Amino acid sequence: MGTQSLIYLFVGLSFALYIGIAIWSRAGSTKEFYVAGGGVHPVVNGMATAADWMSAASFISMAGLIAFLGYDASVYLMGWTGGYVMLALLLAPYLRKFGQFTVPDFIGTRYYSKAARVVAVICLIFISFTYIAGQMRGVGIVFSRFLDVSIFWGVILGMGIVFIYAVLGGMKGITYTQVAQYCVLIFAYMVPAFFLSFMITGTPIPQIGLGSTVNDGSGLYVLEKLNLVLGDLGFGAYTDGSKSMIDVFCITLALMVGTAGLPHVIVRFFTVPKASDARKSAGWALVFIALLYTTAPAVGAFARLNFIDTVNETSYSEAPAWFKNWEGNDLIAFQDKNGDGVMQYRSGNAFEGSPEFSEGTGPSGERLVTNTPVSDSENEIYVDRDILTLANPEIGNLPGWVIALMAAGGLAAALSTAAGLLLVISSSVSHDLLKSTFKPNISSKQELLAARLAATAAICVAGYLGIYPPGWVAQVVAFAFGLAASSLFPAIFMGIFSKSMNKEGAIAGMVSGLVFTFSYIVYFKLLNPAANTADNWLFGVSPEGIGVIGMLINFAIAIAVSKVTASPPAEIRKLVDSIRVPRGAGDAQTH
Repeated sequence: MGTQSLIYLFVGLSFALYIGIAIWSRAGSTKEFYVAGGGVHPVVNGMATAADWMSAASFISMAGLIAFLGYDASVYLMGWTGGYVMLALLLAPYLRKFGQFTVPDFIGTRYYSKAARVVAVICLIFISFTYIAGQMRGVGIVFSRFLDVSIFWGVILGMGIVFIYAVLGGMKGITYTQVAQYCVLIFAYMVPAFFLSFMITGTPIPQIGLGSTVNDGSGLYVLEKLNLVLGDLGFGAYTDGSKSMIDVFCITLALMVGTAGLPHVIVRFFTVPKASDARKSAGWALVFIALLYTTAPAVGAFARLNFIDTVNETSYSEAPAWFKNWEGNDLIAFQDKNGDGVMQYRSGNAFEGSPEFSEGTGPSGERLVTNTPVSDSENEIYVDRDILTLANPEIGNLPGWVIALMAAGGLAAALSTAAGLLLVISSSVSHDLLKSTFKPNISSKQELLAARLAATAAICVAGYLGIYPPGWVAQVVAFAFGLAASSLFPAIFMGIFSKSMNKEGAIAGMVSGLVFTFSYIVYFKLLNPAANTADNWLFGVSPEGIGVIGMLINFAIAIAVSKVTASPPAEIRKLVDSIRVPRGAGDAQTH
């Protein structure tokens, strides 16, 4: 069976499995739709949380970022994993013991205010749509290459699949679908990593292979050889960083704190029977996540070595099949600047600005970039960072079934997180805005219908953002973490650990943190990208790390406002005490 047939088979079988699970576990009540009935086993919830967490950014983009950024990409590894530890220890068990359906539910009840609930919903929607843009883009990239359609139609197909199992199944359907998706994505990620590690170092375990010598007789270690190769081509050393210490610190902290404020991850801890199970499921999730995250640095390093070996100084007429495949999907490009027909991969941008591809051909038969002046750089190759993990099996000339498995895994990673985000958006609209704020008298049936309609609308918006994203996948996702860090995290943290924080302080803090961070990102990324340099950044902090400054502004304004306004009611202070009692690992109580 050919590779393309295997891809159709693997992807088709995985989709049939997800849809079958959604139909089998279709939600019949609002509790099943929002929190899967509250009875999910910790191990199952841990696996579902890992799938929810390991999005297209983790599966598709992270190894690509590590491959091209080297040491600078370590902020993503440190921030995302460290943030999960913070979430597990500081927030998850307390939020579960509080016993609400959603993050706005917690904020609205804790801060005894419908206005606080509405502000939390607004923050959540900003975060979720920013995050989901990356997921749908990832879906489009996978579909465009492996199913041979455009990114536009790839996103449309992804929207249809998510619609079926997210809108029908709700959290119950998503939970068990995500368990299946985790199994698919982790197997798809690890198998090529084992192959590549063995091919390059003779060691099948990628975590060990990264620290081993290359089996080419040179006696050089993997990173040592990568540094030498990149230096010869004019790139900076792979193990050296270019970011300032303050920016590295802020990006890492923004990702950590943002993780602890991500609503689609937090809501997973409302699905277990009791508070102790929330902590257990967080521990299991960390184990499942670590399998991928400890493998990603090796995948990134092996991919960069393989990419250079198979592309650089290769005649375009003899370019490997994988290059032509991805070139056909406008995700890699060659422009023969010196007319010698040989592809030269060097430091610098191959093209000025964003490449726009056409069907025209150049003197060597390459696809041309139209309306884009050639830069002064000797680099003749443009590569989209998001393709490297997906292209790895093809670059390494691995069997067709491995390539097909990678396609199924990439889709599983993107779709699992997209479904979780869509559920968070729909539940916020139906439960927090309608049922709890504007129309408290609607029936459960009407609320469930509203949730499904909201999910449908969210899918449409997410699809648009996936087709026209404001950056590559992992970068877009990083902005979502900054928004979460600056808006929801301080309100949740102070809601648990400060009895004196009142509604006025929480609202003022959330609004100020969100407005500042969102404005900063929009200015440098959309309105004035030419000014997006370290010289123009506030305190030298990039848009990816500005969430930390927004978080500090949130804390400062919230505390200042709470000092000059009325203290919370006595029952709220008792409520805060009750969720922090030493027996927090005991049975959860609904308040």
